[in-house]
Amino acid sequence: MYQYYIIYKPFGMLSQFSREGEHATLADLDYSFDKDIYPVGRLDADSEGLLLLTNDNFLKTKLLDPKNKHSKTYIAQVEGMVDPEACAQLRKGVMISINGKQYKTLPARARAIEEPQLPERTPPVRFRKTVPTSWLELIIHEGKNRQVRKMTAAAGLPTLRLVRQAIGSVNLADYRISLPGQVLELPKEDLPKLYR
Repeated sequence: MYQYYIIYKPFGMLSQFSREGEHATLADLDYSFDKDIYPVGRLDADSEGLLLLTNDNFLKTKLLDPKNKHSKTYIAQVEGMVDPEACAQLRKGVMISINGKQYKTLPARARAIEEPQLPERTPPVRFRKTVPTSWLELIIHEGKNRQVRKMTAAAGLPTLRLVRQAIGSVNLADYRISLPGQVLELPKEDLPKLYR
């Protein structure tokens, strides 16, 4: 029987069940998953937010296949002020380095946003009086390694905090998942959202 979970992956946790050094892993969540449950894709240890877990291999393949271009929505706290020029760059695509080669990202949706309601991060983001920070919403349709961080840096806005808010039409806000480590089994009536 297929199972589908959404979690708020905490900052500092690896997107895997197996141990690697001193890092926390999905096995440290306060939830007992069946042995055949695995994450769909990943979030870096220093990123947080929405992660899907399932034992449905067809869905995993569908969501991870770049041809399908599923959208992923991120909110990022960045160093500096988000301005129309930076958003325009991100919308057109920017040059980033992937495995030592230059790569132009696909056009993204980018806009400045007000500071969102997010849980406190442990440890907190470093604060510097002389450097302002602002918030950006970025929607991309690909998933290269550390892509969002590389994109914001290319636009002159280094990322300080990164939270994945949505994958396709599955959004943390819709399920009132707002605490790191929170786990929710997706209701069966919401499964069509994953296949859209």
